[in-house]
Amino acid sequence: MTDNRSRRQIVLASTSPRRQELIQMLGLPVEVMPSGADEDTPAGWKPEQVVESLALRKAEAVLERCRLAAPAAVIVGSDTVVVLDGEILGKPRNPEEAVSMLSRLQGRRHAVYTGIACVDLSTGTSLLRHRVTTVAMKPLLETQIESYVRTGEPMDKAGAYGIQGLGAVLVESIEGDYFNVVGLSISLLSDMLLELGISVLD
Repeated sequence: MTDNRSRRQIVLASTSPRRQELIQMLGLPVEVMPSGADEDTPAGWKPEQVVESLALRKAEAVLERCRLAAPAAVIVGSDTVVVLDGEILGKPRNPEEAVSMLSRLQGRRHAVYTGIACVDLSTGTSLLRHRVTTVAMKPLLETQIESYVRTGEPMDKAGAYGIQGLGAVLVESIEGDYFNVVGLSISLLSDMLLELGISVLD
């Protein structure tokens, strides 16, 4: 028998068009609600702490609005960072920083961490998880890096590249979940939703 909770509304606390496209793949009723959450974190935090904490912060930022608009919804927040040699690389603040990030990443392997928070308004349950994917980037010429940065694609992306766009030509290989690199592990999210009684495949 299908659980009648399986069609409950999902609220995505994000303005990211990539996450919006990915979550639509689940075929569930989804509403998008920008969080506007502060994304500053202490310098000493580990990558998993950063992505899980920011994912939860984003979800909680829309909690009160959701209580009124969709009191039985599950709020989903997510955050992604790129990690090289233990250092977290967020979104570049300017083209020069994007060139610097890509120059460091080229010809090397790095880790992409994405955290997911699910807050169930009907029960008050909160789930926090993260997933890690390893990405190997091709050796690149300085002119190639500068050309890519001029496209503008790197400017709103952790690590200054988008694997789902032109940035795919920079990547040699990945180990792990591709969608985790894009910004939302659909596999992990579906497992978390199932814990909350929402089945994607029912």
